[in-house]
Amino acid sequence: MKFVIATHNPHKCEELARILVPLNIEAVTDSQLGVSLPEVEETGETFLSNAFLKADSACDFTGLPAIADDSGMMVDALDGAPGVYSSRFAGENGTYEDCNAKLLAMMQDVPAEKRTAHFVSVITCVFPNGDVVTGEGRCDGVIADTTRGAGGFGYDPLFVVGDKSFAEMTPAEKDAVSHRGKALEAFSKELQAYLAAHAE
Repeated sequence: MKFVIATHNPHKCEELARILVPLNIEAVTDSQLGVSLPEVEETGETFLSNAFLKADSACDFTGLPAIADDSGMMVDALDGAPGVYSSRFAGENGTYEDCNAKLLAMMQDVPAEKRTAHFVSVITCVFPNGDVVTGEGRCDGVIADTTRGAGGFGYDPLFVVGDKSFAEMTPAEKDAVSHRGKALEAFSKELQAYLAAHAE
């Protein structure tokens, strides 16, 4: 079965594809299909609504089941920011480094015991018949006082779970605890149930 991944983020593609393989799903990008998905304005106020907007657009455009992820980090000391604006926290053209620098600056005077945060990921699949399958995951951690590690992407160098930042973990270590790993686990159960019900 072939699904299109509705993202231009190569890191998300890699993570999604890696975890979808055991479900016998061939995850393809728009470039692999020889097309270019239209940009979707993420106007939703929740991760779920933004994930649906992206998946629905990609499904409509390609005619294939489409999977989209919307995720972000919510920092307790910042009243849940950056939240759905995680990728745009430093402005529309801000880099990951810019976002991390802004977050560090805003957290400069926050004591260790109040640096709690969590990542949220919502994965949504829209089928050509209009059916929708969704899974959600959450990972709790703390914000480091400096970037740590060279792996991962986004806020990974600042988000610490246990004694390692996401950027210090191997892909397997990160998948085992990450919000996206948990969302995909929940999503895979829902998807398997959906596919089984529609195979009869």
